[in-house]
Amino acid sequence: MPGPGPHLMYAMGSGLALTTLTNGRFSPHHTLIYTINAFFGPDIGSFTEWLASLFGGFGYDFGSELADAIHHPFYYVIILGLPLCFLYSWLSRIFLLKKVLDSFPAVPLTKLQCLLLVSAGSFSHFFLDHLFEENGHSNMYTWILSTGFWEGRAPINPDAVIVVGILCTGLIGGFIYINRVKPPKSVNKRSNESLKLMIIIASLYCLWCASQIYLISPRRPAVGEEADLGVLVFLAAYLFFPHFLCILSMHSRGHDALQLPR
Repeated sequence: MPGPGPHLMYAMGSGLALTTLTNGRFSPHHTLIYTINAFFGPDIGSFTEWLASLFGGFGYDFGSELADAIHHPFYYVIILGLPLCFLYSWLSRIFLLKKVLDSFPAVPLTKLQCLLLVSAGSFSHFFLDHLFEENGHSNMYTWILSTGFWEGRAPINPDAVIVVGILCTGLIGGFIYINRVKPPKSVNKRSNESLKLMIIIASLYCLWCASQIYLISPRRPAVGEEADLGVLVFLAAYLFFPHFLCILSMHSRGHDALQLPR
């Protein structure tokens, strides 16, 4: 599986891109917490396993069970999310007061913001792990490929061409309609409507693919040879969702800027 370098650079690169795009609203505090949890987060169980092994057989067994439980996108957040969000929120305040790490404005991260970043880091960690571990035979990657059609050359079914064509045309046409020049809508409103359109089309696309793969016997190629269902589910869970959590983490409530000592 990927080592520290890829995890760190992927998460920090994403964080820096968000910082640039949001003009600093995704602060260095956001980037640091997101990066740490994308790199060391779910793998902390492996370190615990090694540390516990120093105490003999029982310690190794306990560490091994803990490592297996934590190395999971959901269980890591469920088991460690609450204590970590308190820790990171406290550290964010200390870093500002001690002028260790800057923020724009000088507002420490709330516990909810930290929890969102811990969750985002966990899912981003598995974006790389699922693709590049176990010599390409991880359960997730195997499932993604299983949603394709590899039994010889995939036939071109007319109904598949019609359904996929309608959905893709609806996505492009709907996007153009929402963002046309004349209607006096704000950029945020157009963006939200475009996002809703994309989610609706993606859901219908996935339903079509799933119906051809799991409901029809014998199964039919949903979109030629392509593993579109697996790819869409994977991207939604491990690429778009963690970045959506990062965006949510920029909205702070109930905090005033700290009066930093000069």
